[in-house]
Amino acid sequence: MTIMETRTKQGDASDGALGGRFSRLDGKLKITGGATYALEHPVEGLAYAVLVQSTIAAGRVVKVDTSKAEQAPGMLLVVTPETDLGLKVASDWYGNRPDDQPYHPLPRDVAFNGQAIAAVIAETLEQATEAARLVEVTYEETAAVASMESPNAGEGKLVDQFNIAWGEAEEALAASPVRIEAEYSTPREYHVPIEPHGLTAKWDGDRLTIWEPSQWTHGMARSYAELFGLPDENVRLVSPFIGGGFGSKATVYAYGAVAAAVARKLGRPVKLAVTRPQNFTSYGGRAATRQTLELGADSNGILQAIVHRGASETSTYADFPEQTSAATPLMYAVPNFSSEHRLVPANTVMPGALRAPGKNPSAFGLECAMDELAYAAGIDPVEIRLRNYAEYDPQSGKPWSTRQMREALAAGSEAFGWAKRSFEPRSMRDGRQLIGWGVGCGTFPVLRAASEAMIRLLSDGTVEVVSGAIDMGQGTYTILAQTAAEALGVPVGQIDVRLGDSSLPGATVAGGSMLAGAITGAVHKAATAARDELIGLALNDANSPFRDTGANTLTVADGRIAVPRGNGPSLTVAELMSATGRDRIEARRNTLPEADQGPEGHKRAWTTMTAIQGPTAGDYSMYSWCAHFVEVRVDEDFGTIRVSRVVSAFDCGRIYNPKLAESQWRGGIIMGIGQALLEEGLVDERNGRVINNNLGDYLVATNADVPHIEVISVGIPDLNASVLGGKGVGEVGIVGVAPAIANAAFHATGKRVRDLPITLDKLI
Repeated sequence: MTIMETRTKQGDASDGALGGRFSRLDGKLKITGGATYALEHPVEGLAYAVLVQSTIAAGRVVKVDTSKAEQAPGMLLVVTPETDLGLKVASDWYGNRPDDQPYHPLPRDVAFNGQAIAAVIAETLEQATEAARLVEVTYEETAAVASMESPNAGEGKLVDQFNIAWGEAEEALAASPVRIEAEYSTPREYHVPIEPHGLTAKWDGDRLTIWEPSQWTHGMARSYAELFGLPDENVRLVSPFIGGGFGSKATVYAYGAVAAAVARKLGRPVKLAVTRPQNFTSYGGRAATRQTLELGADSNGILQAIVHRGASETSTYADFPEQTSAATPLMYAVPNFSSEHRLVPANTVMPGALRAPGKNPSAFGLECAMDELAYAAGIDPVEIRLRNYAEYDPQSGKPWSTRQMREALAAGSEAFGWAKRSFEPRSMRDGRQLIGWGVGCGTFPVLRAASEAMIRLLSDGTVEVVSGAIDMGQGTYTILAQTAAEALGVPVGQIDVRLGDSSLPGATVAGGSMLAGAITGAVHKAATAARDELIGLALNDANSPFRDTGANTLTVADGRIAVPRGNGPSLTVAELMSATGRDRIEARRNTLPEADQGPEGHKRAWTTMTAIQGPTAGDYSMYSWCAHFVEVRVDEDFGTIRVSRVVSAFDCGRIYNPKLAESQWRGGIIMGIGQALLEEGLVDERNGRVINNNLGDYLVATNADVPHIEVISVGIPDLNASVLGGKGVGEVGIVGVAPAIANAAFHATGKRVRDLPITLDKLI
């Protein structure tokens, strides 16, 4: 997909260089309806598939009666657990794959209410929907665990890899003069992107094309290839625009396998659009969590020990840990530490990654506990964080690559006016409104990955940036245009970016806040190579006006090539290309280490997570950081709570485009407001059904819930974290927001709410 249509002169804005406040280059297409999303791609001869879901939480499908459905108008095919779709289990994210194991996306054994157990395909969506209603299923039901809070859920199983300890935590805790202990919990939360999931699948012989919203075109294309036993090059996944993902669109789900399989059976393209209610069970959101934190400190509020015991909900058929200890060992200096995490199986779809997985609920518990410790010790909540500042990573023992946490607390405090805060709860008010000020901090790891890009300088002076990387709204199109413009010396208005197609050069997943650091490095490398070739052409080609100038190098700026000392010719790129008879210069580069060059290394890097480096790989510990300052207003009579002001300061390294980064931070903060005050997945304990599986009942923050949000960058370039000095931006913004709101609610009312969301009944 190209965004050539969006080219526009936007002033100099640093001539398109990184650091310029450019608006998103794809913005015009989106607001004018010119952006074609995956399910909008026009394909002739479509058939339509609709899922039939289980109505029990656990048991077995005994019989699927399709006789009535098969007589419905427009019916083409019904597939059930009896249907052999001819699929094999694909590799997981790390490339692990069982040998020749069949895959049944429509299982006979039911693991949760809402699981797809059949699919109906018809000529129109309406016909398929009606026929699906006519499918009758007989079950053999068994006892279910509806949620981790069910009486029969049990305490769960310990996950050894998440057990962390140093020092003598229990003994130090017992000896601490100031102690707090509390349990914190978060409910199930869901992604609810504005664009629901779905796909269109089309076969041409043994070649498969999938149009599907994807955060990882190469990884998902590989999964489809393995499902059908195809060579990787026989599958193409196209995803030019994505209407939100937040972690939910990076893998192939059962419905995708079904749609592609029935398209092959029918010999015609099939579209399957997952309905909004089905989006609550076709893939997993954030798991429910609970955690108990015990903090011990001396009389000056200096931490002596942390004892942490956490648990998260998972499915009965596969494990996904929402790590409650993800942030706890990192944030503060503590000489004695102990943390354990358990998984509690329940009859739910396997949970998945939702913006800042692990770090988010972990920070909720820790940052609320730190506020409680501050009040137990009689110390200002910002001051107690500064007193316990970690000068190095307490868990790994490695120095921070960069950590501007003090600066974030200082800048946020000053902009918010924290010095005017009174310490005592219920001491600030405006008429009948109680006012509370709270603070919460957050972090997110720097994950480093390789990517690949191609740069083409064309004869008309324009530049193409080409990669299979994606843009789900975070601004990839724009920052890649800026990266290429800076490296090439060409205005951003002459840059055209093509993304979102697995047939293009390889890219890592857009997840873990790693894509920008990975793909800008690849584009910069390719653009630098193209620029060097352009200068070499100008100096050496027999027809070049620069050949006889005696210059040994040239400058490229504002799209013009010139002699550095300024007393020679000056040509546009187009003029030089014309003079030398070249129609293009092309450079393709990647950021893989030398050992991984070659087909196998490329496949491993672009389609698995095995090449991704964690935050402590190497000599340093690398994280992004933030500090949120929140004001809430609580109606004294009715208990209603509103967030009225937010100031947040971030250390995310070098900011490639402040306008886009600020938008990402605000987006995370808004999701944090929804998490704190509104979002709660409700489950019927009788049958494991998600009760509020729609946007009328599952509440998310809207414009009416969002106050003025001021965001501040205090970061400095971190060249250990990425080639160009940036650290992750997209996910850190949500981390620490919910506890800041909970702490503000306590300051306003004197009541501690430790289980989200914070609703009026908990404050009255």
